[in-house]
Amino acid sequence: MIPVNPTPWESNLWQQSLKEAYRSSHALLQALGTQHPASIEPADFPILVPKSFAARIQPGQPQDPLLRQVLALAAEEESRPGFVADPLLETALDAPLETSTHPTTAAEADKVVPGLLQKYQGRVLLITTGGCAINCRYCFRRHFPYQAHRDRDLRTALDAIAGDNSIEEVILSGGDPLILSDPALAQLINRLARIPHVRRVRIHTRLPVVLPQRITAELVTLLTATPLDVVVVVHANHPQELNADTLRAFTCLKSTGAWLFNQAVLLNTVNADPLIQIALAKGLFAQGVIPYYLHLPDPVAGTHHFYVDSPQALAIYAEMQARLPGYLLPKLVREVPKKASKMIVSSP
Repeated sequence: MIPVNPTPWESNLWQQSLKEAYRSSHALLQALGTQHPASIEPADFPILVPKSFAARIQPGQPQDPLLRQVLALAAEEESRPGFVADPLLETALDAPLETSTHPTTAAEADKVVPGLLQKYQGRVLLITTGGCAINCRYCFRRHFPYQAHRDRDLRTALDAIAGDNSIEEVILSGGDPLILSDPALAQLINRLARIPHVRRVRIHTRLPVVLPQRITAELVTLLTATPLDVVVVVHANHPQELNADTLRAFTCLKSTGAWLFNQAVLLNTVNADPLIQIALAKGLFAQGVIPYYLHLPDPVAGTHHFYVDSPQALAIYAEMQARLPGYLLPKLVREVPKKASKMIVSSP
């Protein structure tokens, strides 16, 4: 059993670690002593891999499942029918910023306010930043126009949330919201807490997994003190991603009273195997995280080599269902544009 360390990290460590991250395929492969003839150096979506994550990659193994998630390959440059820049139509309804007025509901805000998306009833998604601690090659927002959604202090988006009494939950997304500094995150969460009808804040983040040092004493204090209910949805795709540092990060987050869930993406050549998914579910639970969603990958341009179709996914899921207790079985879902919720995958 991995010993539990409940102590947060010092506040300066994660930013220094991010500065030292690998930023080219060549540097990453050289550090791992690995060769991969299909690797490339893309300009539009560059390599970004923290050393804390790279340390979990098996040296000399070009097919390592963690390496496959972060190494840019020539397949990304291939065009495939049905794989597009914006498969979820997140930007299709956006109006030019100069047409913005003062929306009366967040549903209207989705069309006119930068940084604010409302897909489902009662909750909105706030694009807090375009930055991440790691550039996952299957990212569904790798082509997202973050510049068009810039709102320096998020005042317009927060005004829209305050003006819509149906909004109970605000989802902080991006990019990754934990890329924000602790003071910036505190300012945002405190402003949300002052909106009477907002009851929950949900933080979607990969940092507790890929850069656990981000879980600082300041962050723990902030999440403990807020009157909002806090939900943290982390993102681990493979049991190899879990180690003593992720356990420490999750333990610190749970100490704040936050609920911890995981959503994974089912990825060809990474985790499209029932035994891997079963090990992931058990590993997450052992570290205090509930498996929540298992997503079919979105058909994003440049990611076709990760794609898993419904029949394959259902075969994997059937074996998971046979071997896991219900509380460890994530929901198998896909996201369909303009639907009122994520769609449960139940048939090909």
